[in-house]
Amino acid sequence: MPMFKSCLSISAMLAALAMLGAAPPALAEGDHDLTFTGTGSFNAPHGGQTIRVAVFDVMEGEVVASQSGQVARQAPEAFSFSFPGVLQEGHLYDIHYWIDSNFGGGSEGGCDPVNIDHQWREALHDITEAVTLQVEHRPEDQAPVCATFAQ
Repeated sequence: MPMFKSCLSISAMLAALAMLGAAPPALAEGDHDLTFTGTGSFNAPHGGQTIRVAVFDVMEGEVVASQSGQVARQAPEAFSFSFPGVLQEGHLYDIHYWIDSNFGGGSEGGCDPVNIDHQWREALHDITEAVTLQVEHRPEDQAPVCATFAQ
């Protein structure tokens, strides 16, 4: 009977450990989600073109997350990206994004200068909760961010 009790205890422990491992990982304290969207103002000039987005941790000097997609041709929201748990309190971030527009030349799939591919930078600071950042198409506010996406 003692052997049966030991097996039962070990089985119970293994089941408890398996349940802990199956649980979704908890976010570290201070981690917050980022939702980054573009309004329909991007549709006409960039509909169907590839967009790449990077979350750049200014303090660490590195990209902590990136995604790519396509600008919608017709929709109230031209693009939307979700970055769960990517933002930490006390850090400064830049959102770098560019659209592979190739106006007047350029290379397909490569980040070309501002006048050929449209590029922007949005600063995030004072992170204390989840952030939803919605941007409009403003060619006059471009900033060169190709170095972020260099391979």
